[in-house]
Amino acid sequence: MTLVDSFAQPNTSVAEPFPLCLERPLGAVVTETGTQFALWAPSAQKVTLRLFMRGSTGEDGDALIGQYPMRSESDGSWTYDFADNMHGVYYDFLIERDCGSVDRIADPWAYGAGVNGRRSMVVDFDRTNPDGWGNDRTPDVPLAQTVVWETHVGDFSNDPTGGFPESHRGKYIAFTDDGTTLEGHPDFPTGIDYLKKLGVTAVQLMPIYDFGSVDEAACNRYNWGYDPVNYNVPEGSYSTNPFDGSTRIREVKQMVQALHKAGIKVIMDVVYNHMFSTDNWFERAVPEYFLRRKPNGAFANGSGCGCDMATERKMFRRFIVESVTFWAREYHLDGFRFDLMGLIDVDTMNAVRAALDEIPGRGCDILMYGEPWSAGATSPLPADTLLADKGGLSKLDDRIGHFCDTTRDTIKGHVFYSDRPGYVNGGMHENAPAVREAVDAWRNGKHPEGKPGQIIQYVSAHDDLTLWDKLCASLAVKSLGSAVSEGDQENSVDVPKVMYDADFSDENLASLDPRVAAALQDVTNANKLAAGITLTSAGIPFMLSGEEFARTKFGSSDSYDSAKELNWLDWHRAWRMRDLVGYYAKLIALRKSDSRWFDGEREIVNTEGDELVYRVGDYLVAVNPGKHVGVIDVGSTGVDQISGTPRFWCGYSSSRGSMEGNVNTGDGDYLIIPSHTFAIWRLQ
Repeated sequence: MTLVDSFAQPNTSVAEPFPLCLERPLGAVVTETGTQFALWAPSAQKVTLRLFMRGSTGEDGDALIGQYPMRSESDGSWTYDFADNMHGVYYDFLIERDCGSVDRIADPWAYGAGVNGRRSMVVDFDRTNPDGWGNDRTPDVPLAQTVVWETHVGDFSNDPTGGFPESHRGKYIAFTDDGTTLEGHPDFPTGIDYLKKLGVTAVQLMPIYDFGSVDEAACNRYNWGYDPVNYNVPEGSYSTNPFDGSTRIREVKQMVQALHKAGIKVIMDVVYNHMFSTDNWFERAVPEYFLRRKPNGAFANGSGCGCDMATERKMFRRFIVESVTFWAREYHLDGFRFDLMGLIDVDTMNAVRAALDEIPGRGCDILMYGEPWSAGATSPLPADTLLADKGGLSKLDDRIGHFCDTTRDTIKGHVFYSDRPGYVNGGMHENAPAVREAVDAWRNGKHPEGKPGQIIQYVSAHDDLTLWDKLCASLAVKSLGSAVSEGDQENSVDVPKVMYDADFSDENLASLDPRVAAALQDVTNANKLAAGITLTSAGIPFMLSGEEFARTKFGSSDSYDSAKELNWLDWHRAWRMRDLVGYYAKLIALRKSDSRWFDGEREIVNTEGDELVYRVGDYLVAVNPGKHVGVIDVGSTGVDQISGTPRFWCGYSSSRGSMEGNVNTGDGDYLIIPSHTFAIWRLQ
């Protein structure tokens, strides 16, 4: 394991009430000379290290090995050294205060833990490596070919029809299963073989650090995991043995190794803006230091979780920088998505970027992006502390990206008001000017958001309605007059279940009210248009897993603790919607074939209506969400004529199926865009 020795500490007016420990390795560190324990607890009167045989009270074989008074250091830390390699030994600390109170804590800097993270574990990482780990390498995927597919470890393999061994379902090692197929359809791949066929180049994993909402001993609940307990420890409920602290570490490495072997990068979702509870190991270690507080002493709640972390404090900044680089180095991760980045200060984000860049050979290629917003206002901060929200984007390193919610809402409509349409689902005219800026990553608009590599272009993510459900809601209101229920700054729509089901069998369509059948087709058309725009826009395309097969959560916009059945990837639905999957796969392959899809300038072609038409190199893209037939004057497409050599726009792909015929670029002809169509022509 390699620690970050130092990193830039910008001058700020953030008050630091204690001596700072900015150099000493913290946590339990195994070296050739033994094992060193160090805890930063500058306000403690006394600290005792306790060693145990097992990771939790009550386990068979659990026993206290010994108690060791730690030595106070001038940098506010407490230390104790052993000459032995203590790998696999569990430990915690007892912190005694001046008032006589005693707090028991696990180690905030721990790299391993027992079941449910109540005790930390010493880790010699060389003993956790799977076979071939030393040869594992980041896939050779240029930034221009990045297509991100977001999933949850459990969602990926929980469906019992997915062909995964029962003991692997919902576990890290399901990603290592080759050759899985859909039950009853041996020709339809699932799991990692499905990903290879789809063509995505990066998998973003929802939280895999140790979180608090699931009892690892029982594994009888579902949760997304946005409630950190131990930041540097893998979650145990996804391992095959949560009681053995080494198993989860090894199996995460096996998962990463398998994805890398498939040519897919691995991005980790990290949540440094808040923790599971205000009563966390950091707060117990140094009360009133690591968590933001309002002037009245109450905990800040910009995260909506009641415990905003004080990223502007130098010791928590140190922790975040070392934590991210630890995951990158030890687990070979290729990128990081920062939850509620708008609560993290700009200096900390830039310090993380600089530290990642120092990783030899690949650091500069490690992805960083986040959500440039928060759930609410945090506590007042010093005037020179700038948060990485939309107001701070210009101060971030230009290799730190962000989710573009403006693109999202332009294409599919308002994220909180289910009935409000975007460009593809009933709001064509109102959104036409904005969508023309969106496809160019907003570079030439009134409010530019950075370089294309900083813009995450998307229409679905784990939060809010799936793309299919949003389209069902907005089009059910428009086509069927479905009822709208108003809430507090949001609304919901009473969508007929048959629309969520997306059953396009002849038998089912024949049984439906013709208006419902027509609405279903409208949703499918809108889905294809949304995918077409996103996957041909400048920037980095991103999608929720299953978007490509019309994933539904039956109208749930926040399924973080719902049943696993609601959340899992329905592999049978993927088979039923295989034509839609194929449509996505073709667009992904096209995008990867030419780097201009990533950062080439989009040349907007003027039309008489609100159709979206633009050039990207030798390609012409047209989108017509309307009911009318669109027309493109070939003369307006800006083709330079070559003397004596006729040039043609040749049909390449269409959401309606195959395209036939070529149109001469110089004879005053027109290209036709049928209603509800996404189409691409190529210049020959």
